[in-house]
Amino acid sequence: MSAARFISLEGIEGAGKSTVAVALQAELERRGERVLLTREPGGTPLAESLRALLLRRDGELLNPTAETLLMFAARAVHLDNAVRPALAAGQWVICDRFTDASYAYQGGGRGVDPALLDRLAAAVHADLWPARTLLLDLPVDTGLARAKTRPGAPDRFESEQRAFFERVRAAYLQRVAREPQRIRVIDAQRGRVEVVAAALAAIDDLLAGVPA
Repeated sequence: MSAARFISLEGIEGAGKSTVAVALQAELERRGERVLLTREPGGTPLAESLRALLLRRDGELLNPTAETLLMFAARAVHLDNAVRPALAAGQWVICDRFTDASYAYQGGGRGVDPALLDRLAAAVHADLWPARTLLLDLPVDTGLARAKTRPGAPDRFESEQRAFFERVRAAYLQRVAREPQRIRVIDAQRGRVEVVAAALAAIDDLLAGVPA
């Protein structure tokens, strides 16, 4: 299956992924393209139910391995019921987080063995990775300050300490070093207009042949 129209967005809390995702969707639709805007964990009713389990702060202990398995279970459901059908139908897919988030949050943040993440990624989507991943990068303190302005109580991940997010950010940057062609870094400290412009420039080669 061609992943040429599959774009993922990554970054720590407060990076502005949702804002950029909506802007990319609007630009593609302005060009006459059909777009599925989705997220992980989540994106389908069943996957959203798994998301709720992953984000809840109360209840039983969810250890890092269990958390990782739930993440990939939600991903498998999401891929089979949303992402793959959309790509097969010729749609663009813009996904707020994908497997790079598992390497960052579960691998970097929780300390899960990367070998386990490799095996799960191979089992769930060996044939399918995003054509382009945009990492919206910014200092942890800046991201957390932005996240605090959101309405509602923080979820299980948002409640983590600063050191956790430093590990997550470092793991993301390690992913960039390994795959600089697929993963492009966007300076998320800049203003919205500049960030969106940089994101569009980062997928310019994927837009070849799409009317402007």
